[in-house]
Amino acid sequence: MSTATYILSPTYKFRDTDMIFGSRDDITNEYVLRVKDLPDDDKPREKLLNGGAKQMTVAELVAVLWSVGTKKEEVMAMAQRTTREYGEKALATTDNPMKLAEAVDIPLVKACQIVAGFELGRRFYSNKNGQPVFIRNAAQAYEHLKGMASGKKEQLRGLYLNSRYQVVHDEVISIGTLTSNIVHPREVFQPAIEHGAIAVIIAHNHPSDNTTPTDDDLAITSQLVTAGKILGIDLLDHLIITNDDFLSILNGNK
Repeated sequence: MSTATYILSPTYKFRDTDMIFGSRDDITNEYVLRVKDLPDDDKPREKLLNGGAKQMTVAELVAVLWSVGTKKEEVMAMAQRTTREYGEKALATTDNPMKLAEAVDIPLVKACQIVAGFELGRRFYSNKNGQPVFIRNAAQAYEHLKGMASGKKEQLRGLYLNSRYQVVHDEVISIGTLTSNIVHPREVFQPAIEHGAIAVIIAHNHPSDNTTPTDDDLAITSQLVTAGKILGIDLLDHLIITNDDFLSILNGNK
């Protein structure tokens, strides 16, 4: 995807029931890395002590926060899986530990620790060095969301915007690998109501790396546009995201 292509993306403009969200067969994630197998300098806690937090990945920081894993999953493996499946940016904005725990199958206490940790960060330091995030076209939405492409499960994500095109909330709406995963309009638009957003951009990844929308993708888009009009909340776009590309369903271009 070239920069020149991004520039051609049209600017979003605000305008004055069950659905089937199709997904592909699950591809089992394989995480075999264990903290005790790492060299001392690469162990998360030692890395923090020796070099500071800035050099560490989000997964490593989460592993330090958790300290230990579970009987079924070692802490580093669980931290890597959680950040990959839920998405780093979505993880940083989630405020519902029960939903997080259910979405990525981690203990509720671990989810509470993540929510509390990121809430502390938000209270003392906002993202982008204090600068708000504005999204006015599909290319900017893709830049914000492209990290979700690495997930091996399909994820439905929502960006919620105010009247100045500022992102006021970022939420993972659904993670699922069932052939027919039911998604209700209320799950998409409820966060908009809670956070005072007037528009929504949704996106989901295709682990197959194929940006071609399925019939279900098109049906979801159409039904959410209709639901949004009833609520007075615009669905600005629905993006399909892969590792190297994206497609804007509503704008019909990249």
